[in-house]
Amino acid sequence: MAGAKRRSGEGAAPTDPTKRKVGATERARRLRVDETEAEYRLWGELRGRHLNGYKFVRQVPLGPFIADFVCREVGLIVELDGSQHADLPTDPARTAWLNSQGYSVFRFWNHEVLAERRAVLDTILACLDGKISTPSPDLRFAPATLSPLGRGGRSSSEAC
Repeated sequence: MAGAKRRSGEGAAPTDPTKRKVGATERARRLRVDETEAEYRLWGELRGRHLNGYKFVRQVPLGPFIADFVCREVGLIVELDGSQHADLPTDPARTAWLNSQGYSVFRFWNHEVLAERRAVLDTILACLDGKISTPSPDLRFAPATLSPLGRGGRSSSEAC
């Protein structure tokens, strides 16, 4: 049938898990407006390159997820967790997927940001500066699992 029009979805490639979910951008915008107190406080410290010149963005859609804070320059995601994350079975899978995309993930509890903000910022900065690179227990820090070519096809020495 030469010249026949293809119907929508016919012959289309399978769903790409690296693509954003439909509505993710709008959901990310809502999350920026409806932020928690801990997110508000941490964003005040990270925005505008306040943390040693590192640029962070917040509520970023990445594949099927929305990351709280992302420093693309070094591939670091900072996630803030409330008590609802204490036994959440999806967090390890989420972290593994983000690692497979070249992102290291650091998780902090909301109460840590509120009570020990300076220590949290010092820990984030140590990670950004490459002083923390090994995984921590219970997935509070999970470094990226990169191919030999690193993020975006660059060698690991060029990745940062």
